[in-house]
Amino acid sequence: MKHLNTFRELRSFLLLWGSQTISSLGTAMTEYALTIWVYGETGRASSLTTLTLCIFLPTILFRFAAGTLADRWDKRRIMLCADLFAACGTGAILLLFQSGSLRIWMLYLINILLSFMNAFQAPAAFVATSLLVPQKHYTRASGLQGFSGAAVSILAPVLGSIFLTLGGLRLVLMLDLLSFAVAFLTLFCFIRIPAVPHAEEEKAESFWESCRSGFRYLREHRTILRITLFMTAINFLAKLGNDGMLAPFVLGRTGNNQQILGMVQSSVAIGLLIGSLIVTGMKPARDKVRVIYGTCALIFCGNLVQSLSMSPVVWCAAAIGSYIVAVIMNANLTVFLREQVPVALQGRVFSVRDTLQNGAIPLSLFLGGILADQVFAPLMASDTPLQALLAPLFGSDSGSGVALLVFLSGALGVTLSLVFFLRKHKDTP
Repeated sequence: MKHLNTFRELRSFLLLWGSQTISSLGTAMTEYALTIWVYGETGRASSLTTLTLCIFLPTILFRFAAGTLADRWDKRRIMLCADLFAACGTGAILLLFQSGSLRIWMLYLINILLSFMNAFQAPAAFVATSLLVPQKHYTRASGLQGFSGAAVSILAPVLGSIFLTLGGLRLVLMLDLLSFAVAFLTLFCFIRIPAVPHAEEEKAESFWESCRSGFRYLREHRTILRITLFMTAINFLAKLGNDGMLAPFVLGRTGNNQQILGMVQSSVAIGLLIGSLIVTGMKPARDKVRVIYGTCALIFCGNLVQSLSMSPVVWCAAAIGSYIVAVIMNANLTVFLREQVPVALQGRVFSVRDTLQNGAIPLSLFLGGILADQVFAPLMASDTPLQALLAPLFGSDSGSGVALLVFLSGALGVTLSLVFFLRKHKDTP
């Protein structure tokens, strides 16, 4: 009876979650297939990084304003429009490919437009989840969302490869369109998202005043601001270290062994999957703020273990452990913010938070490559007293410089997390 009541309480959310997961899987398969197509057309890694930038950067740039509009507009309509717009983008790619007219620059342009729409969809979907899910089920909902994300990351390359073999890029794009149809029709026919309390009062504000209110809310609620700035630093260090440098670390250590890299990357997905299952069944933590800081320290401990080891088995084990803990951290962070931020403000507040937290990632990735190639790799290849001191810990192979960078970012991450963990705080805004 208890499980039946839980299902009834989460029915609308489960419909939304399931249909959006199917749509996300279709999108991920298309991204995988297009990555292969682009590299096959150009043979240049820069084409792939440019494609990634077109997907990532517009969302960051427009998320701030989009979050404000998401608070003012109907969440269901925003999500329906975003799904329809994404389907049009995939349909355009399919038509161009079928006619033999598809060019790389066209993919860049289409992905910029889709990324712009995602800036609106993400905050709308976040607020919709808060409206559909009773507060007592926030942790369970976060676990389910983490589970679907991990499942998509595991299944997309596998299914993408299969469908590419069976029917090429055309089949993958058609399946993506089918997945969009499932998400659109489910949301349109079966899901009604409740109105946001006090939404009409918010509309009386000017647009720019509403934009500023997101920043003002963070400034006035010191605990949330402190966590946001903390996570900005954590994301920067994570991308500077193993999260952003995993491939060069493993390939450098193993002499470009792609099979071992695949094993470690699969371990990351396994960790995400296990962590999501754990979160789905766990009770909400009492002191979520301390859990956030403590789990971040454990995540970076895993990075330290990886950087000091030459064993792929240890790398895989550390990756699984780190990402299990990462899911627990993210679930507590999400639930804490859902509980503390009024629903009427969540779109703009979370958009400001995402802009701050993710804005440093491109800089971190850029610096990571420069530091690894031009600072730490030459250092570990030199004949200096410092290299002689570090070589017993990190070796002297082509991956030793990246290992040193991963270690330093991990050490900074552990230190920062412990400083925040040990200081007094309140689990309130």
